Amino acid sequence: MSVQSNCWANDESVRRALHVEKGSMGEWLRCYREIPYKFDIRSSVPYHKNNSIQGYRSLIFSGDHDMYVPFLATQDWIRSLNYSIIDDWRPWMIHNQVAGYTRTYANNMTFATVKASLTCSYYGGGHTMVYKPEECSVMFERWINGQPL
Repeated sequence: MSVQSNCWANDESVRRALHVEKGSMGEWLRCYREIPYKFDIRSSVPYHKNNSIQGYRSLIFSGDHDMYVPFLATQDWIRSLNYSIIDDWRPWMIHNQVAGYTRTYANNMTFATVKASLTCSYYGGGHTMVYKPEECSVMFERWINGQPL
């Protein structure tokens, strides 16, 4: 799968479509482990709170079997924002099948999980965009159009 995503992400027509300025990025690699950051943001909470105060909507999502960023850690991060729950946990569906679960919070924030597939479990990960493209696309399309998941 990573060879396919590397070919796609490094294709010039894809980079143009994504408005990646020519020469601004080197070769794209999936899950690059050696990140040469010189500065670390200890917490994104103040940035997220500032954006929500400004009225920006947010969609936060996690794969339910992602071992790199487990959804429980994401849920804990959300809990630290101290936003009220507007719509508690409920399944969201595609083709009459549960695609994941979602919860809506105050300050225009939606949190969703995406159910893992057998492929995700086999590889022990679950970066949902790679393994569940239809579900992620539908989730984003509904959210960007202001529709409930």
